[in-house]
Amino acid sequence: MNSRKLASTGAIALGALLILASIGTWVLVSTTLSDQRITIGEDAVCLSERDVRGPFSAYCQAATIDRNVLEQTGGLTYAELPRDDERRATAQNASFLQASLFTSVLAFGVSAMAFGMGVIFVLIGLGIRDVSENIAQVDPSGPGTS
Repeated sequence: MNSRKLASTGAIALGALLILASIGTWVLVSTTLSDQRITIGEDAVCLSERDVRGPFSAYCQAATIDRNVLEQTGGLTYAELPRDDERRATAQNASFLQASLFTSVLAFGVSAMAFGMGVIFVLIGLGIRDVSENIAQVDPSGPGTS
């Protein structure tokens, strides 16, 4: 197997692996969010009264939590509240929920990027294969021979 064929096969295999892994990750994160049965409230910043199962709904839920907790704490974050303030536990819980939702948004983003990179690697592999076939048609004896 020559180096072009090896590079072509490797790029296509890597691309396929990235595509499959990205789809698996997207499904896993989406299923995990759906299993939590989170519904965005009617007072939401965006996408009100929808189930949280994708990146946009997770982002909207996190933004809604942020807005609501800031209203309850007078605009102060967890770190800004005095240690003896009874609202601190609420702010802490909200912070944890937001971090979890933003982590899922990040996972969706990385999954989409991996999918795109997988497509690019497959196309590169096919391009290398096409070039190799065209070289073989022009010079059947192979490159570097005269």
